Amino acid sequence: MAEMETRELEYFLAVAEELHFGRAAERLAIAQPALSKAVRRLEGRLGVRLFDRSSRHVALTPAGEALGREGRHALDAVAAAARAARRAAARETRLRLVMKPGGDADLLSGILAAHARVDGAQQVDILFGGATDRAERVRTGLADVALLYLPFDDAAGLDHETLLVEDRVALLPRSHRLASRERLTLQDLVGETLPRWRGAGWTGAPEGAVPGPEVVDGPEMAQLVRLGRTLALLPRSLAEPSHPDLVCLPVVDAPRSALVIAWAEQDRRPLVAAFVRAAVEAAGTRHRAGGEEE
Repeated sequence: MAEMETRELEYFLAVAEELHFGRAAERLAIAQPALSKAVRRLEGRLGVRLFDRSSRHVALTPAGEALGREGRHALDAVAAAARAARRAAARETRLRLVMKPGGDADLLSGILAAHARVDGAQQVDILFGGATDRAERVRTGLADVALLYLPFDDAAGLDHETLLVEDRVALLPRSHRLASRERLTLQDLVGETLPRWRGAGWTGAPEGAVPGPEVVDGPEMAQLVRLGRTLALLPRSLAEPSHPDLVCLPVVDAPRSALVIAWAEQDRRPLVAAFVRAAVEAAGTRHRAGGEEE
């Protein structure tokens, strides 16, 4: 960070996200002239123009777009390093697990029970995240481990162990023309509307599906399916219909998905390793008892 200060980068990102110096200054709780001066100083330090400005318009230049893409990761990395240092200096007494509501395939009770049997097991705090932010919480140190669904979630920078591999199914309104089928193929979904998950890079929608409404969580998606605005293609454990107007059908040729326990690549702390071992043990016990097929 020799060419810029973290505060300058924070100021730049606020303007880049707001595209308005006044709103960015209000968000940062500083005076607008001070913010403008800081951005000009950063441009001078880097030798590039980051914004095209007029009295009515603020837009990122190509250089600004590049710094915006990388700058958030840089700030998150600095924050994660600080949190890691504080954790290393303190006696760790609890572990933070982040998951989406209902995103444990009914494994969590068994995982917590297996972990509780470990000598010296620490308290586990359950944090709930959205459809796409759980991996980022681990990367930035806001959580220690996460339950993720691959390949939907971005596991870059994380190690993981697979707990469950499962088929994918389609969620439809009972009134839909396909709802009377016993099973579907991806070809059946060509031309159908499927949702876009906010922040997701890959949704598993087949080529030829129509991009539908943007959704942020399961209940919102289910409501839109009930209203006939979209269908959904999901891991089986996330798609059990909870309403009589919904139908769940297997999509026999859809790639399978995996529920994994994930942690930061560089994290070798004993409390994380112990929890991961307990999770794998509990998932294996459940698999053997249920006779589920890998």
